[in-house]
Amino acid sequence: MVGSVLRLIVASAAAGVLAAAVALPAVGGAGMTVKSATEELALTPEELDEPPLPETTKLLDVDGKQFAQFFFENRESVKLDEVAPVMREAIVAIEDFRFYEHGPIDIEGTFRALAKNVSTGGVTQGGSSITQQYVKQVLFNKAETKAEKAAAIETTLSRKLTELRFAMAIEKKYSKNEILERYLNISYFGAGAYGIQAAAKRFFDKPASKLTLAEAATLAGAVQNPSRTDPNVDRASRDRLLERRNTVLDRMAELKKITPVEAAEAKKEKLGWEDVDVPGGCQESEFPYFCLYVQQELRTNSAFGKTEKERLDLLRDGGLVIKTTLDPKMQRASEKAIGEYVHTSDKPVASQAMVVPGTGEIRAMAASRKFGGNKGKNEISYNLPADAQHGGGAGFQAGSTFKVFTLLTALDKGMKVGDGIVAPDVYRAPATNSFRDCDGNRVGDPTHEVANSSEGGGGFKSLQTGTWGSVNTFFVALQQKVGLCDTVEMAKKLGIKRADGKGLREFETFTLGINEMDPITVANSYATIAARGTYCRPMVISEVRDERTGKTKDYKPKCKEVLDKEVADAASHILSGVFTKGTMSGVGGIGRDAAGKTGTTDDYTAAWFAGYTPDLASAVSVGDPRGAFGHDLIGVTIGDRYYSYVYGADISGRIWKYSMIDALKGTPATSFTPMDNSRFGGCSTACAPKPPPKKDRGGDDGDGEGEDGDDGGDDGGNGSDDFWNRGGGDDDAGPITPFD
Repeated sequence: MVGSVLRLIVASAAAGVLAAAVALPAVGGAGMTVKSATEELALTPEELDEPPLPETTKLLDVDGKQFAQFFFENRESVKLDEVAPVMREAIVAIEDFRFYEHGPIDIEGTFRALAKNVSTGGVTQGGSSITQQYVKQVLFNKAETKAEKAAAIETTLSRKLTELRFAMAIEKKYSKNEILERYLNISYFGAGAYGIQAAAKRFFDKPASKLTLAEAATLAGAVQNPSRTDPNVDRASRDRLLERRNTVLDRMAELKKITPVEAAEAKKEKLGWEDVDVPGGCQESEFPYFCLYVQQELRTNSAFGKTEKERLDLLRDGGLVIKTTLDPKMQRASEKAIGEYVHTSDKPVASQAMVVPGTGEIRAMAASRKFGGNKGKNEISYNLPADAQHGGGAGFQAGSTFKVFTLLTALDKGMKVGDGIVAPDVYRAPATNSFRDCDGNRVGDPTHEVANSSEGGGGFKSLQTGTWGSVNTFFVALQQKVGLCDTVEMAKKLGIKRADGKGLREFETFTLGINEMDPITVANSYATIAARGTYCRPMVISEVRDERTGKTKDYKPKCKEVLDKEVADAASHILSGVFTKGTMSGVGGIGRDAAGKTGTTDDYTAAWFAGYTPDLASAVSVGDPRGAFGHDLIGVTIGDRYYSYVYGADISGRIWKYSMIDALKGTPATSFTPMDNSRFGGCSTACAPKPPPKKDRGGDDGDGEGEDGDDGGDDGGNGSDDFWNRGGGDDDAGPITPFD
């Protein structure tokens, strides 16, 4: 009979006939049962897939201290015994007062609601049990598209019957208390609070276990229509929530869960909305750039899921405690040094990354601007130290920091530190085939002139002196000698890729740093040299623990040897001289073994310094995110200091120096492995030209010592063709013989 009445109601609704509602009171007195209804409708339990609820993910630094959290939904699941008893009573009283008495379906309530909805022509009464509501919430939460979400809550009989079948299975699977616990944890209460614990903290700044009667009634009332009673919206919403709270109190008194006096006293209380600000994203973190990188690493690294969907689900579901590689001491050292030289109000920005050689662990990411969307406060809304894959921008041209890759290529091909080139004052490619990219295309441009700026004129430069002086014409000529493609491949082996993710630009000026880079990538490439040729993928996550399952997974560095150890040692030997004899000599070193390279770009569009000790590598960039070419670093005031021209050592070099000194305090100094002098000392076939004989002394050649003490002339060799002996920019200079 029950099934017949239900079918009659449905048929009446479809036909627009309302008279069927009259039959319901008789049905109510006929002893309706779940059994009779389900038998007539052939309803059978159907297992419900219950994905984990989205919860907050917490980030820890290397010391285990939390520094950030983020969530898809602000939720913190709790056990039922962690919820105040008065809260349990309030939610049952207003949502399903017969919850502990009926089975999976409250037939009486469901029929009453159906009749009411038919008679009004709309949905004015719910009638769903707490179990049914839980099922609907699960179906809604697991829906991925707007269409699926709409289908999960549509007011159709087919959807209702499906819900009932799932509810039957849920009641067999769990006890009533377990169902109530799940319902309280999944429900949305408004103001961005999912679950009773998050709601108690958001609304009243206390855990769910400490809720008072008035507070419990408020949250119980919020569940029915959280968008209309969201206290965070406006005063009208708060008034509606207060009214709804009083309705709950009246219902509790009616059911004798509280006395009329208790209800009246609770009604006298104010709403008590605390509006507790819950940090729910990287913007609220003390170290937002690091937090952003972790988020993007979870989204893009296959170690955290084979497919993009798996990784997005991991990020969305949350409930993780992630131990990161962040060192707060090093992070603060970076922030302090940046703040000394670039202010948050400056249009140009400075950003820095610190990486551990031999592991790839990122210890710090910092920038001069605050992260956020408030342009009035000069905030910036992307990850300045990172590449686009990790939420960063397009980066800045890396300038002369790229000369290191040409230096490494030359050493790898057998050149010694005293070998060199007589560099012209102005360099022009002899022919288009003087440079070929890695596809074999001719990319030499005989019409393009490369000149020097602060490096002075041409003349013989060895690998040492050319590097110390960062001589443009020397490095382009050296790249011609060792090969453009070989230089590009060397850079790639050390992890170099453009910040925007596009392919590297392979032109004759590659060695001058025409590619836009980010500090993390550059710092990590220099860390490879510090690790004596061992490249490690940059990493920020060392451990992930799922709080719901208790499972923990460790993540280890992913490293490989990409460069001969002795080649790396020779490069460190040369780059150490940058602090004493080169472009950083005016700034000085850090009191322990260190090596590095300044990076000033053409037209002063950006300025860099990248360097390392055996224990830590770092890179600092300075540029204007409004557009480096439209807003260069000429005649600018940065950090209340005026600069006619911003060179790599001026700001970036100083930030690097003082941040590294502070970051490495307490870390025992480690020395570089000495260069193998038998392999790289002196010069071989590209020594400094012998000086012309002095007529008044009979033309004695002497012993041919090269400049700066290089053992340049012993072999009498001075290059592989006439180019080596030309002292400056001869337009007709012939091609440089490539290395064999």
